[in-house]
Amino acid sequence: MATGRQLNTDILSDEIFDILCSMCKNQGTNTEAGKFCVDCDDYFCENCVKVHSQVPLCAGHKVLDTSQFQSGISKSLPRAPTERCDRHSHKHIDMYCQNHDKVGCSTCMAVDHRSCQDTFYIPEFIQNIHIYKSYQVAQREIQTKLKSLANTLVEQADRFTQDKQRLLKRKAELLADIRKFRKEINDQLDKLEKNSVDEIEDKVKCLEDKIEESLKQLQAHKAKVTSANDKLASPNQNQAEVFVYVQIAEDAAKAAKKCIVDTRINCTLNDFEFHPHNTFPKELEQNETLGTLSEKPTSFQIKGQQSYCVKVESDEQDCYITGACCMEDGTIILADSLNNKLKRLHSYKYTVIDYCHLPAYPNQVCMINNTQVAVTVPSKQEVHFVSLEGQMKSTNKIMTDFECYGLAYINNNLYISDGNTSVYMYTLSGRKLKQFSKTQSGQKLFSDIRSLAVSKDGTRIYVADYHSGLIVLDNNGQVITTYNGEQLQIANCCYITEAGSVLVSGIISNNVLQFTPDGELIGEVIDAQRGKGGISSVICNQQMSRTCISRYYDYNIEVYYI
Repeated sequence: MATGRQLNTDILSDEIFDILCSMCKNQGTNTEAGKFCVDCDDYFCENCVKVHSQVPLCAGHKVLDTSQFQSGISKSLPRAPTERCDRHSHKHIDMYCQNHDKVGCSTCMAVDHRSCQDTFYIPEFIQNIHIYKSYQVAQREIQTKLKSLANTLVEQADRFTQDKQRLLKRKAELLADIRKFRKEINDQLDKLEKNSVDEIEDKVKCLEDKIEESLKQLQAHKAKVTSANDKLASPNQNQAEVFVYVQIAEDAAKAAKKCIVDTRINCTLNDFEFHPHNTFPKELEQNETLGTLSEKPTSFQIKGQQSYCVKVESDEQDCYITGACCMEDGTIILADSLNNKLKRLHSYKYTVIDYCHLPAYPNQVCMINNTQVAVTVPSKQEVHFVSLEGQMKSTNKIMTDFECYGLAYINNNLYISDGNTSVYMYTLSGRKLKQFSKTQSGQKLFSDIRSLAVSKDGTRIYVADYHSGLIVLDNNGQVITTYNGEQLQIANCCYITEAGSVLVSGIISNNVLQFTPDGELIGEVIDAQRGKGGISSVICNQQMSRTCISRYYDYNIEVYYI
């Protein structure tokens, strides 16, 4: 029995294969197999085959030894993977469904893929030289992806740990505020103090539980990602095993990536403030608590910045980015007005990986779904729909009777502005549903619309107006609030973050401001920078870890790390 030897992993070689004992491998030991059980379809070393033979159910199984392997039987019996099926632990993962790009055992194929046309026995499938080479590349790519995801999982877990500490610190501050206020009034507030403390405890406990659950999910996915990467990195494995590990690793990577997005979205932590009731002691008897507890929107904190060039060789004019949107997978779509193009950027390298031409200059672009965006083409009075599957291409369009500038999408409806005084609601098929242009008293709502956005639930419409600043409407067109302070001069573009905050840029103020969903100013996210052109678009990724802006007549976009 040989152990610790460098194993031959070239499946196309004419030499006899070295095979690992499955039982030893399950125990974390790499031992060369000297026996093969035809009935179990498994490999054993000299010691483990004795254990196998002592099992009553295995009595009478046909066992081949090394001499029979070397006489050619090893080549007539392709090397099968030794990874066990999670659903059917007594089976090996030795089948592949090309229709669904999934691996499994024979039972999995019989149950879940019986109607599929292209199912293969893995050792035979990978004999194809082109398939073999493609999975060599896939192995390297998934290893790189797993390492990146493992780092991201650790970073996000650390962030949630810090959030938990900050939450507990803020809890102590809130309780101190309550007790300070309590000392200023008489003893009949004892009951109200208890109610307020309990309210905070319940709120903090709820958020703490959510963070703990997110941490558990992140740690679980990190373990799976690390395990998948370790298996791929092991030098003692056959190519069929590599094929299986690549498939398993892909699933682990997808699940980890989804976990990162889901926990970031579902566990966004907002701060709280305690607001005491400023009433007389006798009136306090009518209240249930010492004050109100409300969420304080989290302001963005910029930690770093880098610029990336978005010019491509075929551009005949300066880049003039007038609109942008961020897809769920992190890719960014830019509307390059002077070059009549939509450009797709890599999710983290921010290089142009694809683009398509439009019949005239585009303005604002928005996401319809994971594989489609819409873009306004003002001079043509059209909204074009562009597919992102494969090569970007315009698939259809709707016609309007006005020049289309601003654009947003929610709940199967498009919100389109004419660039002047009106916002319209359209169906995706091009039927006009509503028009917002005047108040109930007949006054104009807008003067010069530059950009618009709509909340996820469709209850808020946000308009960046050249002269009137940020205007917030309800879905009936009634004004909720406006902001036109000195910090925002010549409002130009607005964007809704995943948490519901509103980002608005100003041309003259040359900055980006953050607002609550109700239009209350939180603060300045990106301040004015001398010597740089006006901001033409602003977006934020799904994880709210990066904010990107573009500037007029600039080849570069600026990425700010939050």
